Amino acid sequence: MSLPRPAIRGLVFDFDGLILETEEPDYQAWQEVYSAFGCTLPLAKWATHIGTAEATFNPYDELEAQLGRPVDRAAIRAQRRRRFADLVAAQAVLPGVLEYLTVAERLGLRLGVASSSSREWVVGHLGRLGLADRFATIACADEVPHTKPDPALYLVVLTALNLRADEAIALEDSPNGIAAAKRAGLYCVAVPNAMTRHLPLEAADLRLASLADLPLSLLVEKIQQGQDGVSAYAE
Repeated sequence: MSLPRPAIRGLVFDFDGLILETEEPDYQAWQEVYSAFGCTLPLAKWATHIGTAEATFNPYDELEAQLGRPVDRAAIRAQRRRRFADLVAAQAVLPGVLEYLTVAERLGLRLGVASSSSREWVVGHLGRLGLADRFATIACADEVPHTKPDPALYLVVLTALNLRADEAIALEDSPNGIAAAKRAGLYCVAVPNAMTRHLPLEAADLRLASLADLPLSLLVEKIQQGQDGVSAYAE
């Protein structure tokens, strides 16, 4: 019989692809750029970039390699950013997120965000969505020497929330995010989106198709009891 875990006292959200679907719009905007040049951007190459700000893939380098010549990077950057912004602005908060925030507040859980994106990007969108004030702390790429899969972002959030790693749950959508959460010692729930559901996510403790599929109160209860029954709610 499994021993009960320490009480869960905190919940840490990823941002891109977990709170707001920004990853598919980002990929779509780049696909449109590549298509305009008669090229293709394989998901397998793009996927290494998801969930991290580390230099794992450069889409400009890849495009130039396929074309065999340089491109006007500044012009592409401006056009792609406008298209990306339009696509993201059309996105709503992902299913289950608002319910998790509401229940977490009712349960007295401390709430944080750990994101490999910039503070301007994360806080800007959270503010636009009316969610910024619901988090006690937000850690972004600007504040750490290395982003996910390095655990630094999670360690910053844990310190700010005054929590031990075994007292918090991480909600992630990508292999890089999951690796960061597990390296920091958190229980990690994978909630993949259209871009990440086919990536290797087995390092997570639990996988859900959507946060709407498992009430937070039940998740917390089962984790604290050391039960494995939550796997019944996985995809």
